Amino acid sequence: MTVKECYQAMGGDYEDAIGRLRTDERVMRFLGKVADDGSFSLLQSALAAHNIQEAFRAAHTLKGICMNLSLTRLAASAHAITEALRGRETYGDDLAPLMAAVSADHEQTVRAIRACAAAQN
Repeated sequence: MTVKECYQAMGGDYEDAIGRLRTDERVMRFLGKVADDGSFSLLQSALAAHNIQEAFRAAHTLKGICMNLSLTRLAASAHAITEALRGRETYGDDLAPLMAAVSADHEQTVRAIRACAAAQN
């Protein structure tokens, strides 16, 4: 799998990423960090504990990482939950489907990154 194919598999914008980072090697180095980043796990645990402020910070961080690397699909779902959490004080049932979307997008993204990394080695 090429880096461009990886971006297609995860719903990202390869042209934007390569325009910013310039080489596939550099893109892969940063993508490898996404798979190991703790923001998604923190978002999951904060929501499970109904810690809205911590969930917001984790979602916002995840969104920023995705936007910087042009991970379009995951950035969109992270953005949606970030905005749902912004300024909020209590947990609501509307957060579950938003988190389900983030989870599915995150899983797809990490799976594509790991497949690409394996193909590069």
